[in-house]
Amino acid sequence: MASPFYYLYNVKLYMEPRIITDSTVGLHNEDIDKSIVEVEKSKMYEDLSTIIICPTRGMFPTRVVQSWMKLMRPMNQLIAGPIFAESMKVDDAYNALINYILNNPYLSKFKYVLTIEEDNLPPADGLLRLYENMDKYDVIGGLYWSKNEKGAFPMIFGDPEKDPLDPKPLVPKRGEIQRANALGMGFNLFKLDMFRNIEQPWFKTVEDYDQFTGITNLTQDFYFYRKAAEKGYKFACDNRVLVGHYDSKKDIVF
Repeated sequence: MASPFYYLYNVKLYMEPRIITDSTVGLHNEDIDKSIVEVEKSKMYEDLSTIIICPTRGMFPTRVVQSWMKLMRPMNQLIAGPIFAESMKVDDAYNALINYILNNPYLSKFKYVLTIEEDNLPPADGLLRLYENMDKYDVIGGLYWSKNEKGAFPMIFGDPEKDPLDPKPLVPKRGEIQRANALGMGFNLFKLDMFRNIEQPWFKTVEDYDQFTGITNLTQDFYFYRKAAEKGYKFACDNRVLVGHYDSKKDIVF
């Protein structure tokens, strides 16, 4: 290894002669309005404490682990987890995880919960982007698609401005924050306080039949979003956060 004097000598050798008259104000102070906007956008001055949770069958593909390891976390903020619920039904797993958090003296003081599932590959800056609009919504998720080569649909459902119960997939608006009735659970940021204000169970898979209303089929995510919407909570998909959906059997990221 070369000595520090070697690098010092070479730096001096290639520096051009100059008279230093540069401003001492600094790059960010020179355009302070722009810099303030960047700080506000990043939310770095706010409490971003987050608990990461995941229901799992117990095995994770290498590609998923690699994606999670690259996930950027906000500086100087408390991030806990991932905390796993293993070998449970998905609705039971999410209920158990939230109950564990709310009954934990330390974790119950956190502000956010990030759900991430064992087949989702978020981008490295995905979490940082989700924070940016949490002052406008109570849940924001990344955009991912069903595991279909043909006929795939985005995991963003229903326009609340047209019909608050509409379960149909929405056409994503490229690069926009898009309000919705429901989202998948693959990469979603929730305000923890929501769960204090909504009665349990928060998540439930419903398969019912009524002679008057017919068949009701709701996955655990739709069940939660409908209950949360009744309380006035709002949800959106951040279509800048593009999340892969990995099929390990086919080795395809959808």
